[in-house]
Amino acid sequence: MITTSSTQLWVHDQDEALRFYTEKLGMEIRADVTMPEMGDFRWLTVGWPTQQEFTLVLMAIPGEPVMDAATAEDVRTLMSKGFAGTLFLTTDDCHRSYKELLARGVEFTEEPEERPYGIDCGLRDPSGNSIRLTQVRPDFG
Repeated sequence: MITTSSTQLWVHDQDEALRFYTEKLGMEIRADVTMPEMGDFRWLTVGWPTQQEFTLVLMAIPGEPVMDAATAEDVRTLMSKGFAGTLFLTTDDCHRSYKELLARGVEFTEEPEERPYGIDCGLRDPSGNSIRLTQVRPDFG
């Protein structure tokens, strides 16, 4: 059997990303390990308290030899535009979750709006990564 265990997002600052995903979105730390033998590489993961089987890796943009300077700059540029990937979150009540996250200081790029697939709104993390929060219609796919 194959399952998805984790996925990663590039982040500019792992500490800033950690605060956003835990304090503002409500995730918890799963792993925060620095490996001196790998040039102080930091493996930082978070996840939902109610979804133990999945983690989100908050990955610092690496330098040489993993990623050359031009590629790292390309990643930063895509992130600043919100096009380095999207994290899709679901909720049973988009309006309620929107209000809760606003109260925690989350800044949204789009307010909740009716869509063909449900109610949806948009936000970005401190690194510019796009996040969609969706209440999916029960009769959709």
